[in-house]
Amino acid sequence: MIANAEPNAESRAARSPRVETGQPAFQARALPGVRSIPRDVWSSLFPGDAEGWDYYVACETSPPPAFSFAAIAVTSGDRILAAAPTFRVTYRLDTSIQGSWRPVGEWMQRHVPRLVNLPLVGLGSPLADRCHVGFAPDLSSACRAAAMRALLDGLDAYAASNNVGILAIKDLTDETLAYADGALKTGRFTRVTSLPVAVLDLGFKSEEAYLASLSSATRKDIRRKLKAAQQVRVERRSTIAGIEQEIVALYDETRHQSEFDYGDFEKLSPDYFCDVLGNLGDRSVVMLYWLGEQLIGFNLLLIGADRVIDKFIGMRYPLAREHNLYVLSWMTNVRFCLERGITKLQTGQTAYAAKLRFGSRLEKSWMCFKHRGHVINSVFRTFGPLLAFDRMDPDLVALAKK
Repeated sequence: MIANAEPNAESRAARSPRVETGQPAFQARALPGVRSIPRDVWSSLFPGDAEGWDYYVACETSPPPAFSFAAIAVTSGDRILAAAPTFRVTYRLDTSIQGSWRPVGEWMQRHVPRLVNLPLVGLGSPLADRCHVGFAPDLSSACRAAAMRALLDGLDAYAASNNVGILAIKDLTDETLAYADGALKTGRFTRVTSLPVAVLDLGFKSEEAYLASLSSATRKDIRRKLKAAQQVRVERRSTIAGIEQEIVALYDETRHQSEFDYGDFEKLSPDYFCDVLGNLGDRSVVMLYWLGEQLIGFNLLLIGADRVIDKFIGMRYPLAREHNLYVLSWMTNVRFCLERGITKLQTGQTAYAAKLRFGSRLEKSWMCFKHRGHVINSVFRTFGPLLAFDRMDPDLVALAKK
């Protein structure tokens, strides 16, 4: 069931001990990537997911500059019963520090870089808003918990084989946490809240019905800004042939405009957009925004069975502000979902105030981490929660005060 399972030493190392749970017996194995798992097997673990096998293969083809990708599969006999993507990176421990505290992290980076930059192995992906841990649909809750324990044992073994001390789980959902909690405690992981994911529920029959669900002030503001954006032409495409460099430049311009800086976790390969659109076919689309013949913005959307993921946005400033491009792109995406009968629009982990005003809710996620050394891990458990991402995000802090 595992394609090309052991083409190099990396996949031969990092095998966890067998975990006996009555029936079945689980064994975890590190693989060179999600592409090593047959597409149909991965899809059975993540049915209808917008970020499915094709998406992860595209990410592995064009990884962000600082990252390398792999995967871990949990097997019983020759059957894969659970799996998850993994990543390796040299992680800046001050990544979560934002706002007025950011200069402290920059000072540490300049003066004590060896204390700040440490190798890390993580479960999940820098290119996904949640940790994709998938289980065979016929596994009982008890077997899922045992498979999760095997998965974490496999992650630990993979880190040991690569001489990496820090383990992390990026953006674990409440659903997966239900099976992982016992294994996390046994493995001495520290769990803290991560950045939540904004999701807009669209159980509406029309655009007017959606607008009617918002406050009167918000509804008037959206209509006024849409009217002011009438000069902008919207084009829907499945390819960015001929405008590849413009798309990358717009993404980078928007990233640099942000008041937040999550370092390597926000950087993309210049081939990312082409590879994702090429791999996903009709399960992805790019919305282009033109002012005359000038491209002033784009949205990359991934299309799943129950949700559309607004994956990345890029805008040209100051034209984007002058023509209310954010509101136009928001309503374009809402219309796209309504047109297809898709009831959820997932819009990521930034700009929470605006997204909540437009009717979104926040799905909680968790960050888990440990150091394989017991003494250092005690330090992590003491001080790590002080650097939780949601404690450092100015938007979330302001919302909590309200």
